[in-house]
Amino acid sequence: MPTSPDQPTPFESIPPKADPAEGAPVHAAEPLRTADPAPAGDPPPAPDEAPAAPVHGSGRRPWWAALMGRLIDPWIELRIEALPDDLRSDPRPVCYVLEDYGLSNALILERTCRELGLPSALRPLPGDPLKRKRAYVALSRRNAGSALGLAADFAADLATGKPPRRARRHSEALAHLLDAHRADVGMDVRLVPVSIFVGRAPARNNGWFSVLFSENWTIVGRFRRLLSILLNGRDTVVQFAPSVSVREVVSEDLPPERIVRKLSRVLRTHFNRIREAVIGPDLSTRRLLIDKVLSAEQVKQAIADTARRENSKQEDAWKKAQAYAYEIAADYSHPVVRSASFMLTTVWNRIYRGVLVHHLDKLKQDAPGHEVIYVPSHRSHMDYLLLSYLLYTHGVVPPHIFAGINLNLPVIGTLLRKGGAFFARRSFRGNALYSAVFREYMAQLVAGGYSIEYFIEGGRSRTGRLLPPKGGSLAMTIRAYLRQPTRPVLFQPVYIGYEKIMEGRSYLDELSGKPKEKESIWQVLTGIPKVLSENYGQVVVNFGEPIRLGDVLGELAAEWDGRPVGDEEKPVWLNNTVDTLADRIQVNVNRAADVNPINLLALALLSTPKHSMGEADLLAQIALSKTLLAEVPYSDRVTVTPHPPEQIVAHGEEIGVLSRTAHPLGDVLHVDGDTAVLLSYFRNNVLHLFTATAWIACCFQHNRRMSRNTLLRIGRSLYPFVQAELFLPWDEEGFAEQVERTIAVFIREGLLQQVGDDDGGILARNAGQSDEVFRLRALGHPLQQAFERYYIAISVLAKNGPGTLGAGELESLCHLAAQRLSLLYAPAAPEFFDKTLFRGFIQKLRELKLVWPDENSKLLFDQRLDNWAKDAKTILGRELRHTIEKVSPEAVKREAPEQTVAD
Repeated sequence: MPTSPDQPTPFESIPPKADPAEGAPVHAAEPLRTADPAPAGDPPPAPDEAPAAPVHGSGRRPWWAALMGRLIDPWIELRIEALPDDLRSDPRPVCYVLEDYGLSNALILERTCRELGLPSALRPLPGDPLKRKRAYVALSRRNAGSALGLAADFAADLATGKPPRRARRHSEALAHLLDAHRADVGMDVRLVPVSIFVGRAPARNNGWFSVLFSENWTIVGRFRRLLSILLNGRDTVVQFAPSVSVREVVSEDLPPERIVRKLSRVLRTHFNRIREAVIGPDLSTRRLLIDKVLSAEQVKQAIADTARRENSKQEDAWKKAQAYAYEIAADYSHPVVRSASFMLTTVWNRIYRGVLVHHLDKLKQDAPGHEVIYVPSHRSHMDYLLLSYLLYTHGVVPPHIFAGINLNLPVIGTLLRKGGAFFARRSFRGNALYSAVFREYMAQLVAGGYSIEYFIEGGRSRTGRLLPPKGGSLAMTIRAYLRQPTRPVLFQPVYIGYEKIMEGRSYLDELSGKPKEKESIWQVLTGIPKVLSENYGQVVVNFGEPIRLGDVLGELAAEWDGRPVGDEEKPVWLNNTVDTLADRIQVNVNRAADVNPINLLALALLSTPKHSMGEADLLAQIALSKTLLAEVPYSDRVTVTPHPPEQIVAHGEEIGVLSRTAHPLGDVLHVDGDTAVLLSYFRNNVLHLFTATAWIACCFQHNRRMSRNTLLRIGRSLYPFVQAELFLPWDEEGFAEQVERTIAVFIREGLLQQVGDDDGGILARNAGQSDEVFRLRALGHPLQQAFERYYIAISVLAKNGPGTLGAGELESLCHLAAQRLSLLYAPAAPEFFDKTLFRGFIQKLRELKLVWPDENSKLLFDQRLDNWAKDAKTILGRELRHTIEKVSPEAVKREAPEQTVAD
């Protein structure tokens, strides 16, 4: 498997210390710095290899342009993105289109053309159809439509005796170009929209004053533009869009005035979409957005209902709704976000040894024109800050973040609001007014095109696995879209992978039974010095395959005709759509996983009873894991550390995860005590990637020989339970194919031997305690405890009999049995007795009709469950099965009251 399909992307925010391809150490000692992103697209070809570029007129570049260009060149540093492939190769003349006119824009465009070897923007097109002696048009002027500009036009008209002119709604030069095409059928000029943003990428700025002059939606005057260039010109972004053929536009044969209006509208829409994607929507004030929420019909009705129910004045209920709205609403501030990016760059450089991002370029291609909903995994409080920071520094507007009210702390809460956070209470139950206000606020965000981020797991994972999704946020998003289906919605799964998490100690306490500590400002302040003094390794942020809501609705809600659906209506297909979408999001998060050095160390070391290995064995096990990931790829978006096993071990020692004990016969590497428990967190991050591998290895833990057909048959029967638990992407047949490919690698690596020539032949492992058997045991260990949990549930059901236990009772008894098993024998991973996992297994049993409720909600089952248990015996050893059956409890049976004679 390649390290990254985009390898490496030009959007790496904080780079690793050395190029992994060069075989350099994992991290060097030099201080980190923010990377200069490489331009997207191909670099300019060498002069002797460049394709024939379009040729403009023979006029020379104006002398003033050369002079002014030399004056501003020292203040401008370009970052060029989205260069179309055909811009150089197509011989047709090029006319560039700018959003608005400005001398600085013209000079920046001209310099960009020179650096890329493109036709000049300041030389006329052949025949000068624009009648401007240049090759670009602007849709508007910076002072067009302003009071000062209109007054100047009016005064000029009066002085010349002309009737007062109307405000222009399109470019005259664009109209001239269209007229020229109608007059000359041989002319075919390409329009290439070019977006220019001065001061959008803040990573290299070192002055706080420059924040005030960053790019926004305001059309600024010449003096402010000059200050912006002086302060922020070294962070100038230029984006080229695919060309539009003017000949094709003219061929629509519409009236001239209508064609120029239509083309202008299409171009403005394009520029608005690009600007929205780069700097965010044109943000109204918080107060105006709240006014929209409070004036919505649904909120008005909730206010009236509250006043009637509480027997209070309508005005009092309205004030309560307003207070709720201010408690919820974000107060996004460009200067605050931009300022925070400076501070966070310093923080990341201090605590992390690299922050890498992959596949962001694919999102940037898909995002324009969509309402983007970011749905990342949730493992640390750092998730909020990292994702927003990386998006902002890579030219994508940060999202509004759905945050818990527990984070609305003094000072911290205000800063989070300024960064786009809006707050929600943990439960809306029993408060119809709050629910109406919050839902309307979400609807206004979706309708307004604001990108949103929320965690569908509900809270941070304490075990490293993805948690079962909660559909409340998804349901609100879908309902908001159905109410006003104007902008397509794109759900963007994001995987965030850490080598070390700062909440590790608190997670350990919670898993051992201690209550979760409530967040406080004092806790935040006292924790800062400790955080800044630690080395948390490298962080990787991977963007997964996006999910389009329109595609999901087309599949699951075929009866929806595309018309708005009111809040009072609840389609029958809504719940199924929410559940399916939630599951697909989690699947796509897992399909974008990153395998870092700590994941590989955890997979290997936690498979041994004492969590230790000889150095040679550990290196061999890591190499085997990397081979399996490369040759049986899980997804094209999965990334794997490129470092060899020796560097991985050295890195584990460097950040304090791994200990070494010297010995004359070879060093032993190990993890001790609490570190081993924390390492299970990082093993669980990537457990799903090794499902097929672990399944095959489990089959040979207690069996020396097994037919391929039996292995595949039992694998298909067990797969639905593993799929639901780990959010796996395949169906049963797809899983069987993955198993077949893995078997081929096992045979090649000498872990298994094929006995017989046919596909259904016997597979066998070595006898005794060979290296191959040791490696198989290590590969199977991560999934072994899942099968033990399944067998506990079956054993408890069988011991109590059909019609005895309800689903909740079965869950509680399974939890107790797993706890006791862990206390009596080898300590298990923290999730071994997690009630949530037992609940998911019981739910899957019900979905597959292996158990079903009777009229008293007690679970019934038949012989099929016994047959399923027999298959489980193939995987679990006799001693372990006996132990599980022994500790499986029976429900406490209440004695029937004694009957009297009267009865």
